[in-house]
Amino acid sequence: MSTPKITSLAFLTPGNFADDDPYTGLEETLRLFEYGERLGFDGAWIRQRHLEHGVGSATVFLAAAGQRTERVELGTAVIPIGYESPFRLAEDLSLADVLSRGRLQVGVSTGMPHAELLGDLVYDGDWRAFDLTYGRIARVLDNLRGDYLGGPDTVIQSPGNTQRPRLQPHNPGLVDRIWYGGGSLRSIRWAAENGLNLLTGNIVTGEGTDDFTTAQSTLIGEYRRTLGDDRPTARVALGRVIVPFDSADPAARARYRAYAAGRHARTLSPQGPKRILFAPDVVGTAEQILEQLHADPVVSAVSELRLELPYEFHRADYEQILHDVRHVIAPELGWRPTEEGAVESTPSGRSPSVTPRRVRERTG
Repeated sequence: MSTPKITSLAFLTPGNFADDDPYTGLEETLRLFEYGERLGFDGAWIRQRHLEHGVGSATVFLAAAGQRTERVELGTAVIPIGYESPFRLAEDLSLADVLSRGRLQVGVSTGMPHAELLGDLVYDGDWRAFDLTYGRIARVLDNLRGDYLGGPDTVIQSPGNTQRPRLQPHNPGLVDRIWYGGGSLRSIRWAAENGLNLLTGNIVTGEGTDDFTTAQSTLIGEYRRTLGDDRPTARVALGRVIVPFDSADPAARARYRAYAAGRHARTLSPQGPKRILFAPDVVGTAEQILEQLHADPVVSAVSELRLELPYEFHRADYEQILHDVRHVIAPELGWRPTEEGAVESTPSGRSPSVTPRRVRERTG
């Protein structure tokens, strides 16, 4: 059994809000980003969700989060490329990245969820004729590289300025901070061939196996093999739903158990014609969670861990989960906070009673 060596710890939150009061939920999510930064997390990520009670524009949200935080990486997992204009998305990402002083981490994927409902609203003309897959992502990358448009003599005029046209504002480092949310061998190879970082979470495609761990290990191995020596700094981040009990009250523990139980059946066999495999949620005490994570070979194969927070929990629940992971789980996986992020912070409305030393003694 290999010992995990996590050097980067992030969390991914769904950004829930009530139908009749979206502001409160979005403001609480921004405060969660602030709280995560105070705890010393290295990254704070938001899901992008269309037609749901969640963030429909990750770039807008992250622009706001960039003004509320100073150090933490700001990520989105993931932007479905089918909804996006490659040039306009690149403009929005570039602007948000400059405002955050280069902290954006941008996850993308192919396709367009709810296409039959939204396709005709997004596109003028037959959206089915457009490339909503890898080619559209490649166009975003080309735009982010900031090549000049037109010929060498092409210029545009603006008040007080004459310049060669290209994406503005241009931050050349952003193109190296694009991630692909890959779950199949084909997508993994494409991401590696195009130099994208890799996001892999609790959903993969079962290709030649019914075992989730085997499938995910194969995907990461194939990504690294395809990448070769072309981009040695490419990053791989693993997502897991991890919900510790240690400082939770009895009502919260019951919610956590019910959440995991409601999702367990899908982990027992491949789902649907694409043979989708789901990882079980990791729920329990810190000791129970660490036992599972130390036994997971995928955790030992990566250095970046992304804590995927459950849907529809309360802010106090999220803060308690982040607090316990930061104090009694992540340190046992080799993670240490940066100096400027190592500020003690207590969840709102909770009095945590975690015992890190007990966990260290138990895990050796």
